[in-house]
Amino acid sequence: MYRHTHHHRVTYGQTDRMGYLYYGNYPSIYEVGRVEAIRNLGFTYKQLEDDMRVMMPVVEMQARYRKPAYYDELLTVHTILDELPTKMINFRCEIYNEADEKIHEATIKLFFIDMNSGARVSAPDLLIQKIRPYFEI
Repeated sequence: MYRHTHHHRVTYGQTDRMGYLYYGNYPSIYEVGRVEAIRNLGFTYKQLEDDMRVMMPVVEMQARYRKPAYYDELLTVHTILDELPTKMINFRCEIYNEADEKIHEATIKLFFIDMNSGARVSAPDLLIQKIRPYFEI
């Protein structure tokens, strides 16, 4: 299993009239989690696209809202891979509030697409090489 953690502070502009983190902003927070999880492995989404010519469109997201997040709250965001990617990569994401309560969770599925042909492809070798050690423990 591969797990990456980062923090996100809720900004005023991300809240709704009730002072809650607006429900439509959660996917953006998870996107940052995915980008930083890949960066933590030693390469970037930008390299996937520019150098390897592979993009990763989201094809499905399931979300569960447990409790609201509030303006100026520091959230802990966990981005988790429970299995090695194949032609699809499945991220399990969790957000915890400052009291360490799970307030939101989601699963997000993405495909690997060759940017030149538009065809669905397997996960890039570099990604597999970087992530495999986390599954051999």
